[in-house]
Amino acid sequence: MKREQKIVAAGAVTGVFAMLAGLFALSSLLVALPPFADAGERLAFAVKWIAAAAAPLFFAIIAIGNARALSDAIDPTAGKESPAMIIDGRVVDNTLQQYVLFVAACLAVAAVSRGDQLSLVSGAAIIFIVSRFAFWIGYRIDPLYRAFGFASTAYLNITLFGAALWRAWN
Repeated sequence: MKREQKIVAAGAVTGVFAMLAGLFALSSLLVALPPFADAGERLAFAVKWIAAAAAPLFFAIIAIGNARALSDAIDPTAGKESPAMIIDGRVVDNTLQQYVLFVAACLAVAAVSRGDQLSLVSGAAIIFIVSRFAFWIGYRIDPLYRAFGFASTAYLNITLFGAALWRAWN
């Protein structure tokens, strides 16, 4: 394995373990709803946390807009973006992709869970926010360092879909 691949692998493995530990801890600490909350209450609970999880996407879009407004890249067709703007654009693209999956997974979890199981959604939203900022910061430091944030977000989404499937059929 090349040096770069080792850096990415280490970041990814660390990200997955940090995500699982954080998700377990937060899910144990956060309060959800009463066990017999109806579907509307469960979905409303999830939507509040889904909205909060949009913060990294919002801030990345703002960063690009501000950078464009204050530079020669104000014309997006001129090709005058700085390396930081290019990275921020890639962060927005990936964050939007991960966010769409996160939304679907959280709604699925809320639809098939009891109210008292929804701390999984609130914990996941906090992890999503932290992981996306870690992705962005790591990417800005060195593109190889984006692996922690990417893996923690991608495997968070996989975990949520898995939980939804498990709860739906058990």
